[in-house]
Amino acid sequence: MKRGIFLAAAALLLVVSQIAGAEVFSFKYVAGTKYKILSKVREQVYINGQYSHTGDILNKISVAIVKTKGDSGQLNAQFITSERAYGTQAVYDWSDQYNSMFWRDSRGVFDIDPSYFVPTVRDVPQFPTRDVKAGETWSLPGEEVHDLRPSFHLAEPLRYPISVSYTYLGKATVDGKQYDHIAINYPIFYKITEYRGNPQMHPIRVGGYSHQQLYWDNVAGRPHSYSEEFDIIFDFSSGDTVEYTGTAEAAVTESTTMDKKKVADDIRKQLSDSGVKDTSVQPVPEGVTISLQKIQFQPDSAILLPSEQTKLNAIADILRKYPDRDILITGHTALAGTAAGRQELSLERAKAVGNYLLNLGVRKVSQITVKGVGARDPIADNSTEAGREKNRRVEITILEN
Repeated sequence: MKRGIFLAAAALLLVVSQIAGAEVFSFKYVAGTKYKILSKVREQVYINGQYSHTGDILNKISVAIVKTKGDSGQLNAQFITSERAYGTQAVYDWSDQYNSMFWRDSRGVFDIDPSYFVPTVRDVPQFPTRDVKAGETWSLPGEEVHDLRPSFHLAEPLRYPISVSYTYLGKATVDGKQYDHIAINYPIFYKITEYRGNPQMHPIRVGGYSHQQLYWDNVAGRPHSYSEEFDIIFDFSSGDTVEYTGTAEAAVTESTTMDKKKVADDIRKQLSDSGVKDTSVQPVPEGVTISLQKIQFQPDSAILLPSEQTKLNAIADILRKYPDRDILITGHTALAGTAAGRQELSLERAKAVGNYLLNLGVRKVSQITVKGVGARDPIADNSTEAGREKNRRVEITILEN
């Protein structure tokens, strides 16, 4: 279970108007608006009461408001989850990618197909139609949805209802500015009577709690951030228990449109002026990709040769000109060896490039994600040495959103 795909997608655009000393809260949607949400999760996992491991998880959510109808908006959201070893300062490894399309009304109620696994928490936050004064509370139903396929082989999302309590706490100062502060709390207790998946081990009960602090910008009309403490315990038919406990935090920022053609043209010129060879630059749906072809490592390793470090130094200067854009680094191999070996090598080589750029200060660690795809995405014929050479590459994508 990966916590943290939470209020981030839920609180995409929130507008507050002040009436007679009270606040009227409602979601507002403007077609064409895009947002980025960055969520960080620190999660401890216990199996049968014994500590298993700690997860350091980064969730990047890109959201676009596709269209509006009445007081509702249709949202298209992409969720990328990345992880790294707890306690390290290395880049995050790409883990999972989810896509979701749903409607949400001005109060915060979802209309979403049951096949989607994200957002994890739905109908939260949800607002009453009345004015709300500081100190007032309200309660409304919500829902949690979890993807247990990787560990427990459930065929469908595990979903259960929650009863959510809200308290409007008035104004709070965060990052030197004032925002509206809402406390959100709910217990979790649900017996699971239906499931589809592994008949040997399936969840029969889930319990726990979530305590959240939500802040949003009354002037800009959108959430500023939120934080959460959570503890969730799953009981399984085998008699085993798995507990996830930890903290999460997220911040929402507005995206700016990238002129992909101009950026690609500018980067090509900069590469040419710098004398960097064996590279290509292409606009892609996600942004602009710089492909480092014939990138050289020590044989069967992820250790960069000195010549490649010189090339990356020049590319680092280019990347610094787009500081607000996150980057995705993808490693590719030729079709040689085993699929598992290719996957591992491609990931390690992407990490080598990512950590090298990180050490140069090109981006903050939260702005770099690395991914290995082995030989699954060739650009040339693997039956020839010339083709295999082209397929051994690392791609750096400057992301639009």
